[in-house]
Amino acid sequence: MYDYPLYRPPSESNSIIIQATIGCSHNKCSFCNMYKSKKFTIRSVKDIKNDMNYFRKTYESVEKIFLADGDALIIQVEELKEILTYIKNLFPECSRVTLYGSPKSILLKTPQELSDLKALGLSMIYMGVESGDDEVLNEINKGANSKELIKAAKKVKDSNILLSVTIIAGIGGKENSKSHAIRTGEIINSMSPDYLGVLTLMVEEGTILYNKILNKEFELLNDKEILNEIKLLIEHIHVNEPVIFRCNHASNYISLRGSLPIDKEKLLKQINYYQYTNKFKKEEERRL
Repeated sequence: MYDYPLYRPPSESNSIIIQATIGCSHNKCSFCNMYKSKKFTIRSVKDIKNDMNYFRKTYESVEKIFLADGDALIIQVEELKEILTYIKNLFPECSRVTLYGSPKSILLKTPQELSDLKALGLSMIYMGVESGDDEVLNEINKGANSKELIKAAKKVKDSNILLSVTIIAGIGGKENSKSHAIRTGEIINSMSPDYLGVLTLMVEEGTILYNKILNKEFELLNDKEILNEIKLLIEHIHVNEPVIFRCNHASNYISLRGSLPIDKEKLLKQINYYQYTNKFKKEEERRL
């Protein structure tokens, strides 16, 4: 049924995955190899419905559905409406439908179109922000600058669709670590997403970034520098509305979770405690 490899956000681990597109419409980010083996394709609504019919026969109850692959929001709005309507009718018990949305695909939709998708059951859009620093965004071939990212985020928020964004610690390398952390904190302030996930850069063989590292054009951060960067990021986040903060992906050195702004000091104290105890442990080991 699926065209592998298949990816979904960690929070969609219990969701039925419907592959509405194959691959990613952008597929040019220098750090990502998730969809490099695929040619981007929008599947026919007929095939998508056939998949949903299969899951209806297989599962008695379907509470959550994730529309894959990397940018299902790029699908023409009338086709998305047909897909969401079919979900609503076939899975009346389904309480949440989510998908990845690139900045480009969000900006291509009008505010009314996004509101219509919300009315038909689209609950949340996942958008990769990666960084708020324009130099970093340009280096990683993100395909959008900070202003465009903010505009896309506000479009989603104005439609009352939940917005979940991810950023990547270490994506600016040592050279841009400080500006990456500060500018990313600032862009989060402008976006005020409902969810913020912090990942740590994982270098994949065969990517543009991997070759830059081999050629000594990009210097990776160590674990201490990554934690300092995340700490600086949190220090520069000043949001008025609640933002669910997660830094507990498998790529992260430590697990952090809370809600901003209320848990800001707690999160900073957790980082400080880890840095102190980890340093203390290493000093103890050295003395022994």
